[in-house]
Amino acid sequence: MPAEPAPAARPVAAARRRRLRADRARQLADLLRHQILAGGFPGGVLPLEDVIAADYRASRNTVRQALDLLRGERLVDRQPGVGTVVVCEKYPHGLDRLQGLAETLHEHGRVTNEVRTVGPVGAPGPVAHRLGLPEHSDVLCVERLRRLDGLPLSLDLSYLPMDIGVELLDCDLENTDVFRLLEQLTGFPLGHAEITLEAVNADAHSAAVLQAPRGAAVLMLERLTCLPDGRPVDLEFIRFRGDRITMSGVLRRAL
Repeated sequence: MPAEPAPAARPVAAARRRRLRADRARQLADLLRHQILAGGFPGGVLPLEDVIAADYRASRNTVRQALDLLRGERLVDRQPGVGTVVVCEKYPHGLDRLQGLAETLHEHGRVTNEVRTVGPVGAPGPVAHRLGLPEHSDVLCVERLRRLDGLPLSLDLSYLPMDIGVELLDCDLENTDVFRLLEQLTGFPLGHAEITLEAVNADAHSAAVLQAPRGAAVLMLERLTCLPDGRPVDLEFIRFRGDRITMSGVLRRAL
């Protein structure tokens, strides 16, 4: 017969069991989230808990904990008489093509822009440096709240060199992607972009504009877009509601 654990070891063993259960729940939540975002549950209704447990070889407690995690993300909810249903759709945003938001999401609805700020400002030092401009240059600053079929999706802050930006003042910024306007104004297709993606907490202003809880995590995309000759023409800081967008792409390993 195995020896009884020493009293001092029991809390450690219990903590280890709790950690293992939490790990399994997180891993199952990741798999279910992928299925949800891929449209793997017809009608947006998840199977019963015992079916999920059998399909994923998990315990009922693990399934309940995983569903609790997804409910905490506001991705699913429990509806009496129906079961667990998907309540928040996430829209796919590709990272392997240089496209404006309306081009990226054209299959999912109409993107409109509320222009909150537009006009020349003195470029902060880092902005002038990224755009290859002399210090203290003026740039065009544009802030837009972007909606998909009326639903707040992102808050975009853009800086553009004034020789190009001044022409944007007469353009339809409410219904047209800046990328498309830049190509029309310069007569050239855009070349490439450098991007950085990270999660940040929504400040009070961003949360209010995006109608998100204050302090909620948002996806911050910093993007510097250049013309084919390498000239930087658009520096953007884009805050996406993380509960409404999912980033994806195809990466190939160079050998």
